[in-house]
Parts: sequence; structure tokens; C-alpha cells
Amino acid sequence: MSGNNQRLSIFPTRMALTTMKGKLKGAQTGHSLLKRKSEALTKRFRTITQKIDELKRKMGKVMQVASFSLAEVQYITGDISYQVQESAKTAQLKVRAKQENVSGVMLPVFESYNEGGNAFEFTGLGRGGQQIQKTKEVYAKAVETLVELASLQTAFVILDEVIKLTNRRVNAIEHVIIPRYENTIKYILSELDEQDREEFFRLKKVQGKKKERAALEEADNAKKLALAQAESEHDAEISTPVLQAAHESGELDLLGDEEDEDVIF
Repeated sequence: MSGNNQRLSIFPTRMALTTMKGKLKGAQTGHSLLKRKSEALTKRFRTITQKIDELKRKMGKVMQVASFSLAEVQYITGDISYQVQESAKTAQLKVRAKQENVSGVMLPVFESYNEGGNAFEFTGLGRGGQQIQKTKEVYAKAVETLVELASLQTAFVILDEVIKLTNRRVNAIEHVIIPRYENTIKYILSELDEQDREEFFRLKKVQGKKKERAALEEADNAKKLALAQAESEHDAEISTPVLQAAHESGELDLLGDEEDEDVIF
């Protein structure tokens, strides 16, 4: 209903037709760009989904090895948590974030890095030093895997929302905006064709009226000319016998023997 109201509110002119064609072309261009953006994001989304699945499987194995390694340390050296707490003043393994542009979408990327010296270099000097170092390396690898997994999970959530929004826009342009513009263009074209037909009919009627008027004027002129000729012929027919009668009676004899009065100079 709103599409019909919008269509009927547009006065069908050549300028309106040109404007609607420009809007239709812009909508088609925007639909094409959004479609390609959606395809690129969907491709990246599938890649991230596959990596998340692989990392989760890897994470299970890494955490299993780390837990077993910690159990070995606790079996050999006992509880060393208080020693770790005393030795750890600042974090050695840190995380930083940067952004990656994927088809206009900024995705956060987290990466881990080491900063500072080894705070646990003297841990395990009494016993279990090898197992403690192994546990540290395994847990550092587990943290790196967790950071990578967190980065992918964040990108997964963002891409999911962006893809849904982009697909809604694509569907709206494809199924609502473009058909509305096309229907409006068809309406304007039909109205312009109707106006052209009405103008052609009007011109044809005007031309017909002019021809009829010219024919009437020509017939009237011919009638007047025939009437004038008839009157002149009638006057000629009447004047001829009168002149003859006058000649016969001598009234029009200019050389007759009538006595004229003398002219005195």
C-alpha cells in the first residue's frame, strides 16, 4: 500500500522518469556491492569457523597435556603455587590487540608476546626443575592457543552480526527497493504513453477540425462565387431585351433628327 501511495504521489514527467532511473541504477549498484561484501564476509566467516573447530580440538589436547604435566610437578615437588606467587611480580606473557580490515569490517586480532626476563628461573632448583620447565612451556602454549581462540571467537561473533545485517540490506534492496523503483518506472512510462496518445488524439482532432473548417470555407466561397456569377448572368439576361426595345422605339437613337436647342456663344 505504501509503495502505491509513493508511486501515485510522483507526477509522471520525463524528469521524474530520469530521476527514478538514476535511483534504480544506484540501488542496483549498491545491491551488487553489498552482495560481494556479503560473499567475502561469508567466506572469511567459514574460514574462521573451520579454524575455531581445529583450535578447539587442539585446545583439548593441549590442556590435557598441561594438566598431566602439572600433576607430575605436584607429584614430584608438591604444591609450588606459593613459590610462583612470590616470584611473579609482573606478567611475562602479555596480550596485545590490533585490527584487521575485512571488506570494510574492522575485526580485532589478539596476539600474545613475551616481555621481561624469566621470573621462574630459580624455581625447581631443589627438585623437579625439568618437569616445572616443561609445565611452564606447555601452559604458555595453552595460553597462546587460548588467545588465538579468543581472537577467532570475537571475529566470529562480529562477522555473524555484520553478515546478518548485510544480508538483510541485500534482501531489502533486492525484494523491496528495486521492485518499487521498477514499478514506479513502469507507472511513469504507462502514464507518459497515455499522455502521448492523448496528445496525438488531440492533435488529430484539431487537424480534423481545421480541415473541416477549411472545407466549409471553401464550399462557402464557391457558393458565393456561383451566386455572384448567377446574379451577373441574370442581370445580363434582363438588360439585353430592354436595350433592344429601346433601340426599336428610337429612344436611344443618338443620331436621330430631334431638334436640339441652339447654343449661343
